[in-house]
Amino acid sequence: MIKPFKSFCWACLLSLCLSSLAHAGIFDDDEARKAILDLRQKVETLKSNFEGLQSNQNAFQEESVQLKKSILNLQSMIEGLKQEIQVLGGDKEVLTKALSETQRQLKTQSQVLENRLARLEPQKVSLDGQEFLADQAEIKEFENALALFKKADYPQAADAFTEFSKRYASSGYAASAVYFMGTAQYAVRDYKAAVGSFKNLVSIAPNHLRVPDAKLSIASCLIELKDNKGARKALEELIKEHPQSDAAQSAKERILKLK
Repeated sequence: MIKPFKSFCWACLLSLCLSSLAHAGIFDDDEARKAILDLRQKVETLKSNFEGLQSNQNAFQEESVQLKKSILNLQSMIEGLKQEIQVLGGDKEVLTKALSETQRQLKTQSQVLENRLARLEPQKVSLDGQEFLADQAEIKEFENALALFKKADYPQAADAFTEFSKRYASSGYAASAVYFMGTAQYAVRDYKAAVGSFKNLVSIAPNHLRVPDAKLSIASCLIELKDNKGARKALEELIKEHPQSDAAQSAKERILKLK
């Protein structure tokens, strides 16, 4: 493309030069010099234009080469994507099963974690007219001791409530635990220990629901210990301090039987 154009341009320049020289023969020297200068200027202009065209063509050819490379790279990427899509399509069932299994495991682990957290978090407990918070270990230990008591295994129940009272002295269960401990001690005829437990209940929780029954039990223990005077005093205090309680009604009946 460039060589024919180049030959043509130089032919034009040559023709122009010959024509100008022919005319220079009939002009004077000044006009000849002027004509030569004009001719040189035209030649330089044509030469510059030609070099610009040649530079543009070179740039175009370079851009064409780069464009071809880009197209080849793009085609290569498309082929790679096609292969990946084919692989994914073939593994779709496997991936679906893997995802389902992962979700199942995640759900199971979440449930296990929630259960563990639930065991660590305090739970609301309602007992003997009181509501309080207790952790799972505390609840379990109290219920185990109470289960022994309900099975009439009073020696084991007494030991279990004694241990509970030592370990959870500030627990919301504390007053009830002391009451059941005293009752179990009474059941195994450890009357002195029972009196100490019932008095401890009155001391640590004077407004507890089981205090009237504890005072009645103190009187019962004193009767068993042949301390009728002390028993009468305990019964009179019970009637005076808790006149509306069922324990007070029982106390009135027992006073009549004391000598």
